[in-house]
Amino acid sequence: MPGAPRLTDRRIGLLGGSFNPAHEGHLHVSREALRRLGLDEVWWLVSPQNPLKARQGMDSLERRLAAARAIGGDDPRLRIAAPELALGTRYSVDTITALRRAYPRAQFVWLMGADILPQLVRWKSWKRFFCQVPIAVFDRPGYTIRALAGVAARRFAAQRIVGNYRRLAALPPPAWCFIRGPLDTHSATAIRAHATL
Repeated sequence: MPGAPRLTDRRIGLLGGSFNPAHEGHLHVSREALRRLGLDEVWWLVSPQNPLKARQGMDSLERRLAAARAIGGDDPRLRIAAPELALGTRYSVDTITALRRAYPRAQFVWLMGADILPQLVRWKSWKRFFCQVPIAVFDRPGYTIRALAGVAARRFAAQRIVGNYRRLAALPPPAWCFIRGPLDTHSATAIRAHATL
């Protein structure tokens, strides 16, 4: 991440998104990833503007970064920034390429909730993205079947690992896992809806 010290052989989870707003669910996934994947740290990649989301209703980047730091800033294993500004990228496939170039010895793992996996086919160059970085998918209430039955999960079914998730970071992509429970029910969409009531 721009501004981060040179990394040597560290296992780093990448949690990208709008964080509109950041919430306890992001913290839950990060801590589960640190524990179950044996990561050294997790980077929250706060997107200046998610290409798949409307600008309307999107809080400013500054406010989203501040809220994310308020939620996760006490944990020294979390780095919270908006590296796409410095990297000059907009899409995850380009961001991971730039990060791997900047930190060639780091072992990156992309982290996502099960609600994102079915949407992955809408991402730019989603198959290439899947082949760039190991991916850990964390189960979410109501999304298990939809996630595992989706196009991305079926396309890369043979590359899914089961058990011993700590080896994921060291595996050459494509490699992914689906991590079940404990489940967290927090949702940025629900938080925004409640805030407008």
